[in-house]
Amino acid sequence: MSAAAFTHRTVLLTEAVDGLALRPDGIYVDCTYGRGGHSRLILSRLGPAGRLIAFDKDPQAVADARTITDPRFNIVHEPYAAFDAGLDALGIGQVDGVLMDLGVSSPQIDDGARGFSFRFDAPLDMRMDTTRGQTAAEWLASAEQAEIAEVIRDYGEERFAKQIAGAIVAARLENPVVTTGQLTQIVAKSVRTREPGQDPATRTFQAIRIYINRELEELSLTLPQAFRRLRQGGRLSVIAFHSLEDRIVKRFMADAAEADKLPSRLPVRAADIGEAPLKLVGKPIRASQTEVDANPRARSAILRVAERTGAAL
Repeated sequence: MSAAAFTHRTVLLTEAVDGLALRPDGIYVDCTYGRGGHSRLILSRLGPAGRLIAFDKDPQAVADARTITDPRFNIVHEPYAAFDAGLDALGIGQVDGVLMDLGVSSPQIDDGARGFSFRFDAPLDMRMDTTRGQTAAEWLASAEQAEIAEVIRDYGEERFAKQIAGAIVAARLENPVVTTGQLTQIVAKSVRTREPGQDPATRTFQAIRIYINRELEELSLTLPQAFRRLRQGGRLSVIAFHSLEDRIVKRFMADAAEADKLPSRLPVRAADIGEAPLKLVGKPIRASQTEVDANPRARSAILRVAERTGAAL
């Protein structure tokens, strides 16, 4: 399937960009360009002095971004964990807002050749950046059974992780596990029960993808970098699609939104306690039923927004 055949719908498009409270002359970062839905909307709202820097490690996404000839826009072909280095290379210090749309993108899932989906029989790749790193097939060929089980359990929240790992190791003794079809069949034989409407391989594919791309580690490394770059009043707008990544975002924002804790009986006035470095903006936002009906992948999305105060982290 060619890139032109994809119909990409950006999830929570206006809500995430509205959360940035854009200033026409501000400097903004889109950590996950994808196919540019959020980036293009941000650019449409910026004035001549505004600027947008986007990151993406997927070469196809970077190629799409390079079709944007707007002089206010730069694309950085790096994971967003290279946040500080990427901005330093462009001579940028503080920014007015950061947007993160986490997880795998629809074009990556829908392109069977990328190996992200069990709906297609294709090489078992799963790398978001196909120019570097270990493929899922290479990892499965060499990883210890205990490590495979741990990844599937921790990143996929799969209760049959031990059985699946054992079946993978047994299967690779006969033939290398190199296609999505092979892995799907192995998992199907190992998972005894599954939620209605969910393929037995769903959690295993999610887990291996997250592990191969170091998604949770990168998120944990990037949030503090993004926070430190925000000017006072700058916004952090983050969309998560599953509980593991949302938990990281929620905890980071909640911790940074708490002022210094003191013993409850200490005679100190509330006014004397330092301001928290971040304040939460509104409640978490989920996709409307209308959006979910048009794009079922929006069902699990949750948007959290926070604003930088004048206090240090």
